[in-house]
Amino acid sequence: MIPSFYYQRYHEQIAVDIRNYINNLDNIVTPHANSPRTVGDALESLVADRFDHFLGDWCKEYSKDFARRAMADMAFTDIEGFHSMVDVKTHRENTDFNMPNLTSVRRLARLYESDTDYFSLIMIKYQVDDLGLRVSDVLFSPIEFLDWQCLTIGALGWGQIQIANSNQIQTIHQNSRKRWMLQLCEKMMEFYPKEISKISERIQKFEGVREYWENKEDIWENDALDCHQ
Repeated sequence: MIPSFYYQRYHEQIAVDIRNYINNLDNIVTPHANSPRTVGDALESLVADRFDHFLGDWCKEYSKDFARRAMADMAFTDIEGFHSMVDVKTHRENTDFNMPNLTSVRRLARLYESDTDYFSLIMIKYQVDDLGLRVSDVLFSPIEFLDWQCLTIGALGWGQIQIANSNQIQTIHQNSRKRWMLQLCEKMMEFYPKEISKISERIQKFEGVREYWENKEDIWENDALDCHQ
């Protein structure tokens, strides 16, 4: 069984509701507090505080109490018993592209050993001008609906799945989790050998650094002895 919430596209209406809700609010940001970090935290809180209301009858259980470094910002169990971890990201348009981390490949691989667990992204795209903040688009999608054309792997820990450019996100609606996870495995089989090559270069570099310092006179020790005589 697959979740109707995602595969019958009910999640897309939630994204529309989130956009409309934020755009109907006043004074989300002030002229002196509109940095991407400040705005991002504000939008995340706005969504988290009302996310169970956006879900409506779909929501069986909901939680927003997660540590800052947790895998997700929110989690809910729907009426069919599927559990979703939801990560909220924000992107200020008309800025240079950025590459936000989504999740660790190791964490995701463990989570997806269960067919009832989902990792989903809410991406809020916005602009700030003299009139205030305006949300242009909200994406709400399980990670396996994100096209690998717009994803990449970052070198942190076992590897981090990243959005390659927040200005360009492509989705494949109703995509197969099996197909997506096999593509992830292919990406990792390409990624790890490159990392091994980088590590070999770094080892060689510091072998040379060690040789340099082994052959160097220890003037600091000698000068210290002279100072005590």
